[in-house]
Amino acid sequence: MDTAADDDDGDDRDDSGGLRKIIHVDMDAFFASVEQRDDPSLRGKPVAVGGSSGRGVVSAASYEARKFGVRSAMPSVTAKRLCPDLIFCKHRFDVYRAVSQQIRAIFRDYTPHVEPLSLDEAYLDVTADLKGIGSGTLIAEDVRRRIRADTGLTASAGVSYNKFLAKIASDQNKPDGICVIRPGEGAAFVAGLPVRRFHGVGPKSAEKMAKLGITTGADLAGKDIAFLRQHFGSFAEYLFRASRGIDLRPVRANRIRKSVGGERTFAEDISSGAALRNTLEDIIDIVWDSIERAEARGRTVTLKMKYTDFQNTSRSRSVAQAVSDKDTFSAIARSLLDEALPLPLPIRLMGLTLSNLEKERDEQLPSDEAQLSLL
Repeated sequence: MDTAADDDDGDDRDDSGGLRKIIHVDMDAFFASVEQRDDPSLRGKPVAVGGSSGRGVVSAASYEARKFGVRSAMPSVTAKRLCPDLIFCKHRFDVYRAVSQQIRAIFRDYTPHVEPLSLDEAYLDVTADLKGIGSGTLIAEDVRRRIRADTGLTASAGVSYNKFLAKIASDQNKPDGICVIRPGEGAAFVAGLPVRRFHGVGPKSAEKMAKLGITTGADLAGKDIAFLRQHFGSFAEYLFRASRGIDLRPVRANRIRKSVGGERTFAEDISSGAALRNTLEDIIDIVWDSIERAEARGRTVTLKMKYTDFQNTSRSRSVAQAVSDKDTFSAIARSLLDEALPLPLPIRLMGLTLSNLEKERDEQLPSDEAQLSLL
């Protein structure tokens, strides 16, 4: 799904009128790196976390595996074909959560303004840091040093004056790197980026932009707001600001995620019960991984489908107790599909969402930046 980051009131300045200092920390190949840390025989080898069966999906891939083109959300059979020596490890979410809590404790030594996005990434507003360091760059370097010392893992960081730029920067020098975009540099930095690097711009949006002659941030900045609204609707405001290096969102430590989910658009329309059920199993695997990453628990499961005539249909079911395991989530999803069969028309898209979320632990769930794309 191509979705924009949330729009919030405010600007790039803090309450005192000065520019914010924002850090985005992103762990490097988190799940796979934890497996390599805990099993020395895996170090330096291509590793994937996920199921290795015919219907399995890659949740995370080590950098050694990525060199072969292995990526998260890729079918395991495809990953194995790309990298015959790929080693699969089963999920250990309890371990990943424990390490994530270690890392978040480090963050909170520097600021109470921590907005986790998932187990392996978070925004930090260090405009007024607790240690009085005063430099976002120095704080980011110290955070990375402590993560390595305390967990044996590496993290990359982006430092800038808003969330959009900090997130882009954290990906710039991966793995184990840092990138700083200083005040006054944002628009020029963004101008040279391909639009696919913009958070929220998925394959479908990028394809649409290419047809309109928009391939870079500079191309996007060259379009006025009326043009963007005509072609991208409510997404236009975000694109207009992002192409100029502007982001209006504050870091929100207690932001509650509204839903977790994902959808898949098919290369060919499908209608048979067997094909639909097989596709649903793939989506269940990937979306449940996303739910686990977000530490989310919710009471409503929704199945979405789009017919060949582009009409959407959805079915939802709410339960009394929060869905806390994959078996329950899968059973509800399968039941929703069974209730919809036979379909009146073939479908071109299917998606699953878990909503009506609640806290699983003492802290709030991370913010709802965008749903997982299964394209």
